[in-house]
Amino acid sequence: MVRLAILLTCFNRKTKTLKALAKVKEAQKNTKEKIALKIFLTDDGSSDGTSEAVKKEFPYVTILQGDGDLFWAGGMRMAWKYAANEPFDAYLLLNDDTDIFGTLFDSFLQTHQYSKTKFGQGGIYIGATQNPQTKKMTYGGATITNRFLFKYTHLIPNDSYQSCHLGNANIMFVSNNVVDKIGILSEQYIHGVADYDYTLRAYKNKLPVLLMPGYLGNCINDHRDIYASFADKSIAQRWKLLKSPIGLDFKSNLNFNMAHFPLRVPMVLFSAGLKLIFPKLYISLSNAR
Repeated sequence: MVRLAILLTCFNRKTKTLKALAKVKEAQKNTKEKIALKIFLTDDGSSDGTSEAVKKEFPYVTILQGDGDLFWAGGMRMAWKYAANEPFDAYLLLNDDTDIFGTLFDSFLQTHQYSKTKFGQGGIYIGATQNPQTKKMTYGGATITNRFLFKYTHLIPNDSYQSCHLGNANIMFVSNNVVDKIGILSEQYIHGVADYDYTLRAYKNKLPVLLMPGYLGNCINDHRDIYASFADKSIAQRWKLLKSPIGLDFKSNLNFNMAHFPLRVPMVLFSAGLKLIFPKLYISLSNAR
């Protein structure tokens, strides 16, 4: 029987977190093959009673307490490090705003078998999500088309397995052999970018990175357009956004480019200055590109 650790992190989204856990429970019941699940949840200082509600409705969930400064990547690392003390065949990184479909675990088992047969080893398997209203893709996998400009194309899920360079960790399975080779999410990232770094590191280490067939969950892309009012802000406000882990997160983006695209570093530094001092020019040039 496959042993799977499910990793989540949360902050003041009690309703979404509870729904995500309920969907996991439902999907396990629908799985054709038996699969042993254990759930690890980092609560990064929620004040809305998330931990208490989870303990009541899902007492089998292991809850870890953060200090409020972990953000997404830090919260996931905390859960992953704790889970790594036990033997698992794979890990599922799951966003708590993602409602998985009942077919998810069957799809994982099929993809895992495909990867071992095709490539002789397990890999990373990305589950694409869609907007439940529009049915359009929101998160999934992508292939890089221009390394210097860091352009990439999002892959639309179909009925086949598609290799990719980048993957969102809204639904991301990681085989234990991947962890043995490249570890877990890098400490260089606070909130975002960590999943792109992880999948790209796996790809560069010749580990399979696959987009699984079909859509496997619902998730709304609710990220706001930071640049919509960016030019209207004061230079102090723009500086704050540039540094913020939930803003433009300059530090993480710089670390990502230093690790994977070192020739882009001068451009990244120049762009940061342009955003700060001449935001309208930066936005105009970005739109033209």
